[in-house]
Amino acid sequence: MEDARQYFGDGLAYLNLSDLKGRLIAIEGTDGVGRSTHIELLQEWLEVQGYGVVTTGWTRSNLMSKTIEVAKQGNILDRWSLSLLYATDFADRLEHQIIPALRSGFIVLADRYIYTAFARDAVRSGDRKWIRDVFGFAVVPDLVCYLRIDVDTLALRVIETSGMNYWESGMDMKLGADLYDSFKKYQGLLIEEFDKMAEEFKFEVVDARKPPEEIQDILRAQIEPLLKNNGRKPDIPLEQSPSGALPANSSPSS
Repeated sequence: MEDARQYFGDGLAYLNLSDLKGRLIAIEGTDGVGRSTHIELLQEWLEVQGYGVVTTGWTRSNLMSKTIEVAKQGNILDRWSLSLLYATDFADRLEHQIIPALRSGFIVLADRYIYTAFARDAVRSGDRKWIRDVFGFAVVPDLVCYLRIDVDTLALRVIETSGMNYWESGMDMKLGADLYDSFKKYQGLLIEEFDKMAEEFKFEVVDARKPPEEIQDILRAQIEPLLKNNGRKPDIPLEQSPSGALPANSSPSS
């Protein structure tokens, strides 16, 4: 099979994409939709079949995770600063986790990808071009599965689990009088952006209101043809991992 892997924009001049033999699968969606749970289940399923798997997620880079956490506590970041911090986090993970894993033939499961940055920045600015240029060095995933949910169901789910916080509610945008009102408005805008991107970038849309076991079956059905087309298992044994890759039990961040 001819390798059709490509960059989102100008890319990285030093990297030959044909060297990346693994598969990059992104699970996208709004806050609280269940991405991390399904990433864990997918990793289990793939490893049982003998595939080497590396997981990565938003704000999990060794370089930037603590910096972003501290910066967000002050609630004083403007749109550009926030986006550039996330871009730096992604660049670090791309260089030290994603690319080494793909080069070694691993399957990379990404809990959020560049599309989260696109959605958040577009909601805050309406300028889609700037943020897409910033992430022009990103490798385009082999598959993007978008867990879609309506905002009313999402709000109920978040209240019953983790609760609402300042940034997930878009409080910096002053969209509502309280956390709940702002959450619904902000997450509703994010869902609209994801819906637009789902059509533009041909995401596989999965109804996140379904029972978890049904969602997992749908995700596996989308991934299986990709593995068959790949036609190879990783060269590195499962107990090894590419340099810089995060362990599977790393905690997710928003």
